[in-house]
Amino acid sequence: MLKTVDFSKYSSIKVGPLADVFIIEDFNYPKELYLLGHCNNVLIGPQHPPLMMLGKNFDYIKTENDLLCVGAATPGGKLLSFCKKHDIAHFELLPKLPGSLGGMIKMNAGLKEWEIFNHLHSIVTENGVVPKEKIPHGYRWTAFEGVVFEARFEIHKGFSEAQLELFKKMRDNQPNDPSAGSCFKNPPGDSAGRLIEAVGLRGHSIGNMAFSPKHANFLINLGGGTFEQAIELIELAQEKVFEKFGVWLENEVIVVDERHKGDNSPLHKPRT
Repeated sequence: MLKTVDFSKYSSIKVGPLADVFIIEDFNYPKELYLLGHCNNVLIGPQHPPLMMLGKNFDYIKTENDLLCVGAATPGGKLLSFCKKHDIAHFELLPKLPGSLGGMIKMNAGLKEWEIFNHLHSIVTENGVVPKEKIPHGYRWTAFEGVVFEARFEIHKGFSEAQLELFKKMRDNQPNDPSAGSCFKNPPGDSAGRLIEAVGLRGHSIGNMAFSPKHANFLINLGGGTFEQAIELIELAQEKVFEKFGVWLENEVIVVDERHKGDNSPLHKPRT
Protein backbone atom coordinates (compact mmCIF):
# COMPACT_ATOMS: atom_id res chain seq x y z
CA MET A 1 0.00 0.00 0.00
CA LEU A 2 1.25 3.48 -0.89
CA LYS A 3 0.67 6.54 1.29
CA THR A 4 1.45 10.14 0.34
CA VAL A 5 3.48 11.86 3.07
CA ASP A 6 4.34 15.56 3.31
CA PHE A 7 7.73 15.46 5.04
CA SER A 8 7.72 19.23 5.55
CA LYS A 9 4.98 18.48 8.10
CA TYR A 10 5.75 14.88 9.12
CA SER A 11 9.49 15.18 9.91
CA SER A 12 10.54 16.79 13.20
CA ILE A 13 12.75 19.33 11.38
CA LYS A 14 9.85 20.25 9.03
CA VAL A 15 11.95 19.83 5.89
CA GLY A 16 11.25 17.53 2.97
CA PRO A 17 9.19 16.86 -0.11
CA LEU A 18 5.77 15.36 -0.74
CA ALA A 19 6.42 11.69 -1.49
CA ASP A 20 4.66 8.35 -1.95
CA VAL A 21 5.75 5.90 0.75
CA PHE A 22 5.21 2.12 0.76
CA ILE A 23 3.56 0.98 4.03
CA ILE A 24 4.82 -2.39 5.32
CA GLU A 25 1.89 -4.47 6.58
CA ASP A 26 3.69 -7.80 7.21
CA PHE A 27 7.12 -9.41 6.93
CA ASN A 28 7.06 -9.08 3.13
CA TYR A 29 8.40 -5.83 1.75
CA PRO A 30 10.33 -4.57 -1.29
CA LYS A 31 13.99 -4.92 -0.32
CA GLU A 32 15.21 -2.07 -2.51
CA LEU A 33 13.27 0.63 -0.63
CA TYR A 34 14.73 2.87 2.10
CA LEU A 35 13.15 2.39 5.54
CA LEU A 36 12.04 5.41 7.57
CA GLY A 37 10.71 5.62 11.11
CA HIS A 38 8.98 8.67 12.57
CA CYS A 39 11.62 10.97 11.01
CA ASN A 40 12.89 12.55 14.22
CA ASN A 41 16.58 12.34 13.27
CA VAL A 42 16.25 12.44 9.49
CA LEU A 43 16.81 15.09 6.83
CA ILE A 44 15.07 14.08 3.59
CA GLY A 45 16.19 15.64 0.34
CA PRO A 46 14.35 16.15 -2.96
CA GLN A 47 16.40 13.38 -4.60
CA HIS A 48 15.52 10.73 -2.04
CA PRO A 49 15.42 7.00 -2.87
CA PRO A 50 12.07 5.14 -2.90
CA LEU A 51 10.78 5.07 0.68
CA MET A 52 8.91 2.71 3.01
CA MET A 53 7.59 2.74 6.59
CA LEU A 54 6.18 0.21 9.02
CA GLY A 55 2.40 0.19 9.31
CA LYS A 56 0.26 0.21 12.45
CA ASN A 57 0.43 -3.59 12.67
CA PHE A 58 3.85 -3.06 14.26
CA ASP A 59 2.66 -0.63 16.94
CA TYR A 60 2.15 -2.83 20.02
CA ILE A 61 3.54 -3.74 23.45
CA LYS A 62 3.21 -7.13 25.14
CA THR A 63 5.04 -9.40 27.56
CA GLU A 64 6.04 -12.94 26.66
CA ASN A 65 8.39 -15.40 28.43
CA ASP A 66 9.59 -12.71 30.87
CA LEU A 67 10.46 -10.37 28.00
CA LEU A 68 9.00 -7.04 27.00
CA CYS A 69 8.14 -7.35 23.28
CA VAL A 70 7.60 -4.07 21.44
CA GLY A 71 6.66 -3.48 17.82
CA ALA A 72 9.16 -1.32 15.97
CA ALA A 73 6.51 1.25 14.97
CA THR A 74 5.63 1.90 18.62
CA PRO A 75 6.19 5.54 19.69
CA GLY A 76 8.59 6.11 22.56
CA GLY A 77 5.93 7.98 24.55
CA LYS A 78 3.59 5.00 24.42
CA LEU A 79 6.35 2.66 25.64
CA LEU A 80 7.23 5.04 28.48
CA SER A 81 3.59 5.12 29.64
CA PHE A 82 3.41 1.32 29.58
CA CYS A 83 6.61 0.94 31.60
CA LYS A 84 5.50 3.51 34.14
CA LYS A 85 2.11 1.81 34.56
CA HIS A 86 3.67 -1.65 34.94
CA ASP A 87 6.65 -0.58 37.08
CA ILE A 88 9.31 -1.54 34.49
CA ALA A 89 12.73 0.08 34.88
CA HIS A 90 15.36 1.43 32.46
CA PHE A 91 13.04 3.26 30.07
CA GLU A 92 12.96 6.55 32.00
CA LEU A 93 15.05 8.25 29.29
CA LEU A 94 12.38 7.89 26.60
CA PRO A 95 11.05 11.48 26.89
CA LYS A 96 14.44 12.57 25.49
CA LEU A 97 14.32 10.02 22.64
CA PRO A 98 11.40 11.05 20.43
CA GLY A 99 10.29 8.84 17.57
CA SER A 100 9.55 5.16 17.08
CA LEU A 101 11.35 2.23 18.67
CA GLY A 102 12.69 0.96 15.34
CA GLY A 103 14.57 4.20 14.78
CA MET A 104 15.96 4.10 18.31
CA ILE A 105 17.22 0.55 17.76
CA LYS A 106 18.75 1.35 14.36
CA MET A 107 20.86 4.22 15.72
CA ASN A 108 21.31 2.80 19.23
CA ALA A 109 19.81 6.02 20.57
CA GLY A 110 20.71 7.21 24.02
CA LEU A 111 22.01 9.91 26.32
CA LYS A 112 25.39 9.83 28.06
CA GLU A 113 26.13 6.23 29.13
CA TRP A 114 22.50 5.07 28.74
CA GLU A 115 21.71 3.46 25.38
CA ILE A 116 18.68 1.59 24.08
CA PHE A 117 20.91 -1.49 23.67
CA ASN A 118 21.76 -1.60 27.39
CA HIS A 119 18.83 -3.87 28.25
CA LEU A 120 17.98 -5.16 24.79
CA HIS A 121 17.56 -8.95 24.59
CA SER A 122 17.01 -9.45 20.85
CA ILE A 123 15.34 -8.12 17.72
CA VAL A 124 13.01 -9.77 15.24
CA THR A 125 13.64 -9.33 11.51
CA GLU A 126 12.36 -11.25 8.48
CA ASN A 127 15.32 -13.56 9.14
CA GLY A 128 14.02 -14.51 12.58
CA VAL A 129 15.14 -13.65 16.11
CA VAL A 130 18.60 -12.05 16.32
CA PRO A 131 20.20 -12.00 19.82
CA LYS A 132 21.79 -8.75 20.92
CA GLU A 133 25.18 -10.49 21.11
CA LYS A 134 25.10 -11.06 17.34
CA ILE A 135 24.34 -7.42 16.47
CA PRO A 136 27.42 -5.23 15.95
CA HIS A 137 26.71 -1.93 17.70
CA GLY A 138 28.33 1.04 19.39
CA TYR A 139 27.87 4.74 20.04
CA ARG A 140 24.93 5.76 17.83
CA TRP A 141 25.34 2.94 15.29
CA THR A 142 24.29 -0.64 14.59
CA ALA A 143 24.82 -3.11 11.77
CA PHE A 144 22.34 -5.85 10.94
CA GLU A 145 20.52 -7.25 7.93
CA GLY A 146 16.85 -6.62 7.29
CA VAL A 147 14.10 -4.59 8.91
CA VAL A 148 13.47 -4.55 12.67
CA PHE A 149 9.86 -5.59 13.21
CA GLU A 150 10.07 -6.10 16.97
CA ALA A 151 12.52 -5.51 19.81
CA ARG A 152 12.61 -7.61 22.97
CA PHE A 153 13.93 -6.35 26.29
CA GLU A 154 14.81 -7.81 29.67
CA ILE A 155 12.21 -6.90 32.27
CA HIS A 156 13.52 -5.28 35.44
CA LYS A 157 11.05 -4.00 37.99
CA GLY A 158 11.33 -0.58 39.60
CA PHE A 159 10.36 2.38 37.40
CA SER A 160 12.19 5.38 38.87
CA GLU A 161 10.37 8.71 39.04
CA ALA A 162 13.60 10.30 40.32
CA GLN A 163 15.55 9.08 37.30
CA LEU A 164 12.75 10.25 35.01
CA GLU A 165 13.04 13.77 36.44
CA LEU A 166 16.84 13.64 36.22
CA PHE A 167 16.74 12.74 32.53
CA LYS A 168 14.17 15.48 31.87
CA LYS A 169 16.56 18.07 33.30
CA MET A 170 19.63 16.77 31.45
CA ARG A 171 18.56 18.37 28.18
CA ASP A 172 16.67 21.42 29.35
CA ASN A 173 18.94 23.41 27.01
CA GLN A 174 17.38 21.79 23.94
CA PRO A 175 15.67 24.29 21.63
CA ASN A 176 11.93 24.11 21.07
CA ASP A 177 12.28 24.98 17.38
CA PRO A 178 11.77 22.23 14.76
CA SER A 179 14.98 20.17 14.58
CA ALA A 180 16.25 16.66 13.96
CA GLY A 181 17.83 16.38 17.40
CA SER A 182 21.61 16.40 17.74
CA CYS A 183 23.14 17.21 14.37
CA PHE A 184 26.55 15.60 15.00
CA LYS A 185 27.86 12.79 17.18
CA ASN A 186 30.10 13.88 20.04
CA PRO A 187 33.76 13.15 19.21
CA PRO A 188 35.60 11.01 21.81
CA GLY A 189 36.25 13.11 24.91
CA ASP A 190 34.66 16.25 23.50
CA SER A 191 31.35 17.88 22.63
CA ALA A 192 30.16 18.66 19.11
CA GLY A 193 28.28 21.66 20.48
CA ARG A 194 31.45 23.07 22.06
CA LEU A 195 33.39 22.68 18.82
CA ILE A 196 30.66 24.33 16.73
CA GLU A 197 30.50 27.22 19.17
CA ALA A 198 34.31 27.52 19.18
CA VAL A 199 34.34 28.18 15.42
CA GLY A 200 31.70 30.87 15.76
CA LEU A 201 28.69 29.02 14.37
CA ARG A 202 26.38 29.05 17.38
CA GLY A 203 23.28 30.89 16.18
CA HIS A 204 24.68 31.11 12.64
CA SER A 205 22.00 30.89 9.94
CA ILE A 206 21.81 30.30 6.22
CA GLY A 207 18.42 31.30 4.92
CA ASN A 208 15.88 29.90 7.39
CA MET A 209 18.07 27.13 8.79
CA ALA A 210 20.40 27.80 11.73
CA PHE A 211 22.52 26.28 14.47
CA SER A 212 20.48 27.05 17.56
CA PRO A 213 21.65 29.92 19.77
CA LYS A 214 20.41 27.80 22.69
CA HIS A 215 22.45 24.67 21.80
CA ALA A 216 24.98 24.84 18.95
CA ASN A 217 24.65 21.14 18.02
CA PHE A 218 20.97 21.52 17.14
CA LEU A 219 20.22 22.40 13.52
CA ILE A 220 16.88 24.22 13.64
CA ASN A 221 14.27 25.34 11.13
CA LEU A 222 13.31 28.99 11.64
CA GLY A 223 10.35 28.56 9.29
CA GLY A 224 10.46 27.51 5.67
CA GLY A 225 14.05 26.25 5.81
CA THR A 226 15.21 24.05 2.94
CA PHE A 227 17.23 20.88 2.54
CA GLU A 228 19.92 22.77 0.61
CA GLN A 229 20.31 25.33 3.41
CA ALA A 230 20.60 22.55 5.99
CA ILE A 231 23.28 20.73 3.98
CA GLU A 232 25.23 23.97 3.52
CA LEU A 233 25.27 24.53 7.29
CA ILE A 234 26.29 20.94 8.03
CA GLU A 235 29.16 21.11 5.56
CA LEU A 236 30.24 24.53 6.86
CA ALA A 237 30.47 23.21 10.43
CA GLN A 238 32.41 20.13 9.33
CA GLU A 239 34.89 22.23 7.35
CA LYS A 240 35.46 24.89 10.03
CA VAL A 241 35.83 22.42 12.90
CA PHE A 242 38.24 20.29 10.87
CA GLU A 243 40.30 23.33 9.85
CA LYS A 244 40.63 24.57 13.45
CA PHE A 245 40.77 21.36 15.48
CA GLY A 246 41.55 18.54 13.03
CA VAL A 247 38.33 16.83 14.19
CA TRP A 248 35.81 15.53 11.67
CA LEU A 249 32.23 15.84 12.92
CA GLU A 250 30.21 12.78 11.98
CA ASN A 251 26.51 13.24 11.33
CA GLU A 252 24.05 11.98 13.88
CA VAL A 253 21.22 13.29 11.72
CA ILE A 254 20.66 10.87 8.83
CA VAL A 255 20.69 12.48 5.38
CA VAL A 256 18.35 10.68 2.95
CA ASP A 257 19.14 11.86 -0.56
CA GLU A 258 20.62 10.05 -3.57
CA ARG A 259 23.46 12.59 -3.76
CA HIS A 260 24.63 11.44 -0.32
CA LYS A 261 23.62 7.78 -0.54
CA GLY A 262 25.78 5.42 1.50
CA ASP A 263 27.44 8.23 3.44
CA ASN A 264 25.83 9.81 6.48
CA SER A 265 28.08 12.85 6.10
CA PRO A 266 27.42 15.21 3.19
CA LEU A 267 31.17 15.64 2.78
CA HIS A 268 33.54 12.72 2.73
CA LYS A 269 36.09 12.94 5.51
CA PRO A 270 39.20 14.73 4.20
CA ARG A 271 42.53 13.01 4.21
CA THR A 272 44.83 13.92 7.05
